[in-house]
Amino acid sequence: MDNFEVKDKSIPQTILGYGPFMAELYYGHRSRLYLDDLYNNPENVCEVIQEAYDQGIRAINLVNNSNLLKAYDLAADAGCEMEVVATIGKSDVDYLNPNYEVAKEVDWDEDIELFSSYNCPLMLVDEFIVDGYDWKLTSKILSEINDTGVISGIVTAFPSRTTDLLANNLDMNLFDVYMIPFNSISYMMDINAFNASQRQEFVGRVLKLNKKIIATRILAAGVLNPKEAFTFLKNVDYIDAISIGVAKVEEAREDFTLLKEY
Repeated sequence: MDNFEVKDKSIPQTILGYGPFMAELYYGHRSRLYLDDLYNNPENVCEVIQEAYDQGIRAINLVNNSNLLKAYDLAADAGCEMEVVATIGKSDVDYLNPNYEVAKEVDWDEDIELFSSYNCPLMLVDEFIVDGYDWKLTSKILSEINDTGVISGIVTAFPSRTTDLLANNLDMNLFDVYMIPFNSISYMMDINAFNASQRQEFVGRVLKLNKKIIATRILAAGVLNPKEAFTFLKNVDYIDAISIGVAKVEEAREDFTLLKEY
């Protein structure tokens, strides 16, 4: 697995996502299964992390959650220490019906302090903060991240709307990485359709930002199979890295084995 370069940092291009581990609600009925099998059983998550590591994955996206951190610490103790891409300021806000005012009250400075003790080259401001469009708050968090000496970035759930707002509302020198949902069917993106011309137009707007791009939700929360997703991304040269979640040891083995072919 290759790395991408950001300033003086080299970060793995494939990042193990936390979505299934946190039983995110956008997985629909599977969220309940993930809650029982993964979120409430850090040992099971540890096994998935270990399999991902065995398949060559050397980065993981983490948030400040005791169950998730326990799972990762178990894996690290077993020799599977990865580079951490930390999402800063994640809250318990309902993904399907977010309250952005509540999201802004999260103790994000504690997250920065916590992940500063990990092998963490990159910290990203959580989407519920970024998409709340409190630019002063987002700028403050980015500045605090930058003060630690790591690379900073932002996450959005609305890659079309947020992309259009960034240049006029945020100091673009404050961050270097932009994580966006991205898949061939525009699932979980604020784009109704995604034919060739629409993709080209969208990509043009994103590239104007001149940031490193991490694609997330590349499997469209399971709507796409891995082969479909990887085939699409193989022909995309403007994505610098991907974050991909897997829910089982078998999925980790199959998905990451397949990914090596692309």
